[in-house]
Amino acid sequence: MGVITYETEITTSIPPAKLFKAFVVDADILIPKIMPQAIKSVEILEGDGGPGTIKLTTFGEGSTYKSAKQRVDGIDKDNFTYSYSIIEGDALTGGIESISSEVKISASADGGSICKNSSTYHVKGDAQITEEDIKSGKEKAKGMFKAIEAYLLANPEA
Repeated sequence: MGVITYETEITTSIPPAKLFKAFVVDADILIPKIMPQAIKSVEILEGDGGPGTIKLTTFGEGSTYKSAKQRVDGIDKDNFTYSYSIIEGDALTGGIESISSEVKISASADGGSICKNSSTYHVKGDAQITEEDIKSGKEKAKGMFKAIEAYLLANPEA
């Protein structure tokens, strides 16, 4: 099994606690509300939201994929870290066995946040992932982040 890892970093004026709450804690409700074309719904199949929880994400009409199951691997609300793995679904095509991601939100000097995401693709055998596939994944994640940021800026009480 091969492993391919990439990292992204995005800065925002949103403080870490507020960003973590929206981007991680409330994301299953917030994202379908503000981006239904990307994600239609998120349903907890088992667990309480903590480590070991299994969720089913149903993607919206504008998505390439229909659904994905993800497992919560870790969540630390005090240190603003979250890790999860996509373990099933049609997003795992082309020899991808699973995708693990870690999100870390930290304070920036100006009172905003720095959001770092590290994603690791676990591939079967000698399967290859193209640079275009990675770029596409990064762009979708950035689009979701920017939509949440815009929502928080437009709704400061949220």
